[in-house]
Amino acid sequence: MPAPAPATAIDSLLLRCTPAAHETASALAQTALALLRRDFADLRLVRVAQQPQGIAYLYFALGSPQPLSADQTRQAERRLQSAGSAGLAACELSRLQLVMHCIGPANGEATPVHYAVEMDPEADWQDELFAWYDQEHLPGLASVAGTAQAFRYLNLDHGPLSLACYDLVDAEVMGCPAWLAVRGTPWSARVRPHFTNTRRTMFDAQPLVEAIS
Repeated sequence: MPAPAPATAIDSLLLRCTPAAHETASALAQTALALLRRDFADLRLVRVAQQPQGIAYLYFALGSPQPLSADQTRQAERRLQSAGSAGLAACELSRLQLVMHCIGPANGEATPVHYAVEMDPEADWQDELFAWYDQEHLPGLASVAGTAQAFRYLNLDHGPLSLACYDLVDAEVMGCPAWLAVRGTPWSARVRPHFTNTRRTMFDAQPLVEAIS
């Protein structure tokens, strides 16, 4: 029998779920947090993002980076799925490894919009795609007026592998000249065709409830 894969130091978790008609994403986050704290005592909820009447992304942070294996995540995921909540029945729990965090000019302002871009690099393009993201694209978008924060993670479980996300004061930020200029660079034009399994999702970000923060 092969040896188990070594655990990776992780500081964040992502829960993908779809609240049922009678549930809100914030209420589901409270349920999930209570259950996950049985495995991760110092866990806290940092973001609740939901498409209208659709999928929700719940982001959790650990108090400090700690080694977590895929088996540990799967066990916690199964407990969530069997908790009796309709919105958690088909949930996916993933370890997120933080690659980059950029503070934008709107930091501290209300950010009702959360935008996420997920992708797997085409074969042989990972190094250049990740260099583009970290050297040009993420810092460039983070610097646009109306961006509060930008993050890039590696999703180590359910994928796609790269998750870049942005907290914005308004969806119109994504159509402003500064944002479009960052998206329209020669390097962007070179690498973007080599995204695969791409997901681009606009979410409504919901205020965190004090009891679960």
